[in-house]
Amino acid sequence: MPRLSSGDRKILTIAGIAFVLLVGLGILLAPAETESESATTYSAASRGAKAGFLLLRELGYDVERWERPHTELKPDANTVLIVADSFMVPDAREKAAVAKFVEGGGRVITSGMVGAMFLPKDDTEDNPEPASLNKEFDALTPSALTRAAPKITLIPYASWSKGSALRLYGDDHHTYAAQIPLGEGDVIWLSSATPFTNAGIQAKGNLEFVLAAVGDKQRTHVLFDEYVHGYGDRNSQAEKSHPLTTALLLQSALVALAALLTFSRRSGPLRPVPPPSRLAPLEFVETLGGLYQQAHAAAVAVDVYYQRFHYWITRRLGLNKSATPGEIARAVRDRWDVNDDAFQNALLVAAAARYQPELPQKQALEIVQKLHEYAVQFKLFPKEKL
Repeated sequence: MPRLSSGDRKILTIAGIAFVLLVGLGILLAPAETESESATTYSAASRGAKAGFLLLRELGYDVERWERPHTELKPDANTVLIVADSFMVPDAREKAAVAKFVEGGGRVITSGMVGAMFLPKDDTEDNPEPASLNKEFDALTPSALTRAAPKITLIPYASWSKGSALRLYGDDHHTYAAQIPLGEGDVIWLSSATPFTNAGIQAKGNLEFVLAAVGDKQRTHVLFDEYVHGYGDRNSQAEKSHPLTTALLLQSALVALAALLTFSRRSGPLRPVPPPSRLAPLEFVETLGGLYQQAHAAAVAVDVYYQRFHYWITRRLGLNKSATPGEIARAVRDRWDVNDDAFQNALLVAAAARYQPELPQKQALEIVQKLHEYAVQFKLFPKEKL
């Protein structure tokens, strides 16, 4: 091999300096924590639940994060599953698994209208006047929970309307916390996950309520459900790197690789340009469609359209890019005066379908068509792209 010329050494030196600078900037500029829209134990933001998770651990509770499907839950009279601010709409198998867990003696603590979908019977009603501020509610029925916490603080997003539930907290007309017996176990439903959030656990009565709800620390095994927040079965989410840092590292590696290939290409053998493909454009489309069909990638199609729909509607409404389906539905109702109860459900179903690898093609087509109807109704996309 010939010795490096001065020009080659200059290219490699510049690439190395650029790599070091990009890595340093990525480490310095990457934010330590981003605002989370859900009560996940990985978030130290006000809506996160990291404080409650660590507090229970310091108090001596056997507490861990649950990052596997609900079908792997095993009935246990000493286990408490906390499903706070779920992003995922459960399917029939997951609902059956949760019901079996509770009937076997377990306790499930869940919140909101999506959280109620995990229960065998959903008797929740949406609050016609959505409130975004915490409110204090008195105990309605004497019980072990209400004795420990005569008052708790919640956001009244929804209420429990009827059924055989024990009314825990609320007012004369609405129930914002209820206890539902099921088999040998029970379910505690809350209108919001405020008692488990970093900001809400400090409110009057909330910590006492949390401790009473999880039970005796000598026997109770507490599971914080992170599977519903999209974490899946991962080992160390707390140690994950920030996306900006990862992107900068990949770009730096690409620059260094390009510099090395530039030098090696000039010294390597020449190769003929490959002939153009003889496949017609339509044949290419059919081939690509066959690959997606064989891979059962219907959820990918739903994810692509949902992301596009989410981008344009949050842009039109002036919302944060991480706005939840509930926030989008409330903004549409308040700003555009569109009272369509099916709109929020369509967004929730579409958001959940993205994580279903076995999603049927027919169902995926129906979800995309429904979102497209709303896109046309709201005139979201530029005319040339419709």
